[in-house]
Amino acid sequence: MKSLRVSNLAAIRNELQKYKKGRKLDIRQFNQLARLAWLGRVVLQPLDPEDPECEAALVYVQEPDELAGHFLDPDPDLVGRMHILDGAQARALVRILEQGVRERAKLYESLARRDFYFAHFFEGAADAEPERSGGQAQGAGEEGPR
Repeated sequence: MKSLRVSNLAAIRNELQKYKKGRKLDIRQFNQLARLAWLGRVVLQPLDPEDPECEAALVYVQEPDELAGHFLDPDPDLVGRMHILDGAQARALVRILEQGVRERAKLYESLARRDFYFAHFFEGAADAEPERSGGQAQGAGEEGPR
């Protein structure tokens, strides 16, 4: 842990300025963090909500689920910890987090409406569906609407 001498006010001010700006992650770490943000595994909060000049954000990175962790192989220095992130990268993470929520919600809505039973237990139902939608207009010899 880093320690500061209380007697040197200039050093304390410089250290505070450094924290207020936040830290920029390198490309590899940002991509890992963005993937976890898309999955909803990060929590973001402004570092100092009362200071309009402070754009840095406090970011907590949660461990991914086992399956996601297997494929993503996150950096152990990144997950399970809090970071002070640069304002521009924090804003990008917020957009990625929102995009992930929207896309996962669409997936869950689609999953809720999906009918697995007919596809697996009625052999003709899955094959007949494409024929009914496209076969009538072509094979019947009928003209389309005028």
